[in-house]
This record gives sequence, structure tokens and C-alpha cells, in this order.
Amino acid sequence: MKIMICPLNGPRNISEFTYGGEFKAMPDPVTCTDAQWADYVFNCDNIAGVVREWWMHTPSSYWFLAERHTVTDEIIRTFDPQEVFTTRVEFAAKEIAG
Repeated sequence: MKIMICPLNGPRNISEFTYGGEFKAMPDPVTCTDAQWADYVFNCDNIAGVVREWWMHTPSSYWFLAERHTVTDEIIRTFDPQEVFTTRVEFAAKEIAG
């Protein structure tokens, strides 16, 4: 049985978690091109080595970050996103033409 340490709930069976994708810097949604935004949303680097990834503890809906080695599948560490994010991103509302 593989165990992942949830920063909120402690050690849990890996079956309790949902993979959320690779963590990467978000481009500025106001100034980036459609191609840059599509690359951010749909593509990943698929690196052989240590990557940061989004994970969710499904029963508690708690999202966190993990550093995992993609070749060995070793989970190096898990941590709260507050270590990376210090401010909230506010998206500007777009008007919809009617």
C-alpha cells in the first residue's frame, strides 16, 4: 500500500488522492496571448525527474502541492500552497456582448 502524507490530514492511502496536474507559473491572463494561455492550461513539460504537482485529498477536498520524482514515483515532500502563494489573484470580469 502506497502512503502519501497530506499536509492537512497526515499519512493516508494513495487511493484517497486525486492528481491535479503539473504546477507551473500562470501567465498574466490579461496580457498573454491565446496560445500562451492554451499552453498553460493544456500542456505539461513531462520532465523525467523531480516535479511539483497539484494533488487533492478527495474526502476533505484539500488541495496541496507535492514534489515527486517521476522516474521512481517517490514522493519527496508535500506542502501547503501558502508556501508558494502569498497573494490571491483576482481576475477581471469580462463583459459578454449580447
